[in-house]
Amino acid sequence: MAVNLTILAGSLIIILAGAKIFTNGVEWLGKKFNLSEGAVGSVLAAVGTAMPETLVPLIAILFGPSGTAVNVGIGAILGAPFMLSTLAFGVVGVSKVFFCRRNGNGKCIEVKNTILMRDLKYFLFFYTLALAAAFIPLSYQAAKIPVALVLVAGYIYYVNKTLSDGKGLSETDLEPLYLAKKNPCPPLLTILAQTAAGLVLIASGAHYFVGALDLLATVVMIPALLLSLIITPIATELPEKFNSVIWVKGGKDTLAMGNITGAMVFQGSILPAVGILFTPWLLNQIAALSALLALLSSTIVYLFVRKQKQLKVAVMLYPVAIYGIFIFLVFTTLL
Repeated sequence: MAVNLTILAGSLIIILAGAKIFTNGVEWLGKKFNLSEGAVGSVLAAVGTAMPETLVPLIAILFGPSGTAVNVGIGAILGAPFMLSTLAFGVVGVSKVFFCRRNGNGKCIEVKNTILMRDLKYFLFFYTLALAAAFIPLSYQAAKIPVALVLVAGYIYYVNKTLSDGKGLSETDLEPLYLAKKNPCPPLLTILAQTAAGLVLIASGAHYFVGALDLLATVVMIPALLLSLIITPIATELPEKFNSVIWVKGGKDTLAMGNITGAMVFQGSILPAVGILFTPWLLNQIAALSALLALLSSTIVYLFVRKQKQLKVAVMLYPVAIYGIFIFLVFTTLL
């Protein structure tokens, strides 16, 4: 067990280090190609920091040694959007209050409503469609394939629309590229090399993480789905949380929220498509509960922003409360 815990901790460090390196690289790609604020936050940074929780279910489902690994994969698919739409939202709210408490400007998160509303609408549509596919009987499994194709095509459309909207961020200040810290304008090949290196670290860490998680669940007799719904997402969502805190501190609230909501769109479409295509895609009560609560949390934020035309920090308390309700219901059911 000690060995498994050591491997688990070590692989998490590798995943998070790789995600940080990868994110820094894709942000420089955004600057290099003069992409918009929405594109950098909701696509490049979002996909980059979503890599850990993307690779966990992919490796578990495609290469896992047992049925337990498939449960780990499904749990990771559903746990990631749930964690982002609850705890990650709360982290942004708390960060805003903490960093802005002195100047009195911490009551509202200064995000571009068009970007936030767009991301939430796409997520709600994609994730509702993915959840509905779980209710298709196994005898009609082939009927789920068109749903997966719609999810993939829908995300491609979302990316295309996001990349074409808004003004470029070529002058946005970024942390120096790690492979060329003294070069204010690093060459494209250097940026691509760092991005690839980060991806390799993420993939390696995810591979060992899945194996250790599978063994640990067996040793301590904890349901793998529960372990992956709670522990895995908290750990693998750290890149999103960390980068969002940094952006809030720097007064870049739109990038902070876009990093989270963009990852939600990605994980609410591409990952469920993988689950639909390569697993029976049947959800137990815990999995279904996490998916429904993710939709509820996102809907609450969406409706408040739509009505108030701004995102108040107080609204972010609702997603945190929803996460607390989930934890309470899960542990009272299983213990």
